[in-house]
Amino acid sequence: MNTTITPIDVRELDDKVQQMYRLVAETPRGHYHFEMGGRLAERVGYPADLLHAVPEEALESFAGVGYFFDLADLKPGERVVDLGSGSGTDSFAAAQRVGPTGKVVGIDFTPEQFEKAARLADRAGLGHVVEFWQRRIEHLPAADESFDCAISNGVINLAADKKAVFAEIARVLRPGGRLALADIVTERQLVEAIVCNTDLWASCIGGAAQEDTYREAIEAAGLQVEVVRRNDYAFISDQAVGASMKYGVKSVSVLARKV
Repeated sequence: MNTTITPIDVRELDDKVQQMYRLVAETPRGHYHFEMGGRLAERVGYPADLLHAVPEEALESFAGVGYFFDLADLKPGERVVDLGSGSGTDSFAAAQRVGPTGKVVGIDFTPEQFEKAARLADRAGLGHVVEFWQRRIEHLPAADESFDCAISNGVINLAADKKAVFAEIARVLRPGGRLALADIVTERQLVEAIVCNTDLWASCIGGAAQEDTYREAIEAAGLQVEVVRRNDYAFISDQAVGASMKYGVKSVSVLARKV
């Protein structure tokens, strides 16, 4: 099993990802390989009560690929870490579920996304429940077994070392804790020409792992996969649509539990 993709230039990838998601934060009505905003969130399954809990400026930069909060089944008072929190849509939604006695920590390494989310949390008076850290998801600045649930939406496919990401998730989850995510996977292994294309990586395609390999990486970290379901999601640019059709690129939501 190889979940570390070596042909990609990781430094170039980091630059492209940050460039892409800086634009997502600052220019949410721009043209991208993927759809964004509240209509997307509604179509992939977000209920009205969650969307009403999200500041409008965060929701307009929502670039997730699926819905998973029914799988996460968050309870009041729980602690949640959001990997790749972007402008904060899922972190704010999680805060609505865990309530004032809970805690949500959003992790993102793009400065503009982090700054936007932190500003919106302060403006909404949610700093006692939601906080944002500018960090990498491969190296979480959190103690062992410090969270009840980890969530992520369309982000782990961007990581060159997915094995490290899942190992960190397993480390910070308490025994019995859950991982609930939506992400992009493929039915067939991508060819090197796509894997080496940092533009397609930054657009959530080039780094997508084959579905079985992705599941194996989760379970190798000590997380037992309980649910995998396909989402109603599609890319919109011609280049992305072509790659999706050829390699079976698709969105799935996953629930896994730390054993």
